[in-house]
Amino acid sequence: MPSFDTVSEIDHHELTNAVDQANKEISTRYDFKGSDARIEFSGEDLMFHAQSRFQLQQMFPVLMQKMSRRGLDINCLKMGDVVEAAKTAKQPVSLQEGVDKDVAKKIVKLIKESKIKVQASIQGEQVRVTGKNRDDLQQAMQLMKGAELGIPLQFNNFRD
Repeated sequence: MPSFDTVSEIDHHELTNAVDQANKEISTRYDFKGSDARIEFSGEDLMFHAQSRFQLQQMFPVLMQKMSRRGLDINCLKMGDVVEAAKTAKQPVSLQEGVDKDVAKKIVKLIKESKIKVQASIQGEQVRVTGKNRDDLQQAMQLMKGAELGIPLQFNNFRD
């Protein structure tokens, strides 16, 4: 039976490149001259460093632009609270990877309510969708792409 897996993953190599490009642009911008504004990427999380909350707010659109140009979905970023101390401000940004149980249940419910002849099952941090023909699976993909689930979804491991 044909099947595919629904996952939420981030290409870390492309994210590293986007962060590097954003840091390069931030270092050359006039409004950041003389400040130690930067974005650090430590494998799982991002940390924004700047002198003020305003500069942190100016850095985020730069990163979003670089990510979108590299084909990364910005819905995978979850902004933390700004921590201001002395003359510095920091803001942690966590990366959301994997389909958590609540979203997986929403996906399964969405597929069942649509009456498409496919079955969805939760397998860890992914949802496997199986059906008798390829057209039904493609309909299920379009249904999930159109739904507002709050996380970026990718479809991989397609088997015929």
